[in-house]
Amino acid sequence: MKRLFASGMVMVAGMMSVPGGTPGRQQSAQPAPDYRDDPRFQSLARFFHQMECPAEEYTAEFLKAADANALDWRLLPSLSFLETTGGKSARNHNLFGWDSGRAQFSSPAAAIHAVGYRLKHSTPYRDKKLDKLLAVYNPAAEEYAQKVKSVMRRISPTE
Repeated sequence: MKRLFASGMVMVAGMMSVPGGTPGRQQSAQPAPDYRDDPRFQSLARFFHQMECPAEEYTAEFLKAADANALDWRLLPSLSFLETTGGKSARNHNLFGWDSGRAQFSSPAAAIHAVGYRLKHSTPYRDKKLDKLLAVYNPAAEEYAQKVKSVMRRISPTE
């Protein structure tokens, strides 16, 4: 019995050592920003609403992930729109068609943060300009970068 208790304590200590409980997510002592008055929030929510996208519910999460990973705030929503029509055809909370649609996420918010983190930090994407990043993201689709950038402009003409 002592052995089980001791091993359980090690496991608990190990889980508590990872910030936020998941790799790539950091906890912050500061409260999360309120994006409701952010003009980006209004533009993105309006776009998703006009397109009747379920992703509208996650507008603030898209902005949080973009800000946390220094990405253009329109990139993740545009990928989501092209890949699953903003969540309309998403399976397993995979708003982005990640891993050819096979990836599973615990929630749409988890998908947004995971994909945002990978686009900024994982080797295939790190330090690439938008066109090169998109060529890696979807190498099979012809003119994919142009399609993504077109959606980005529909969300907002400027970064």
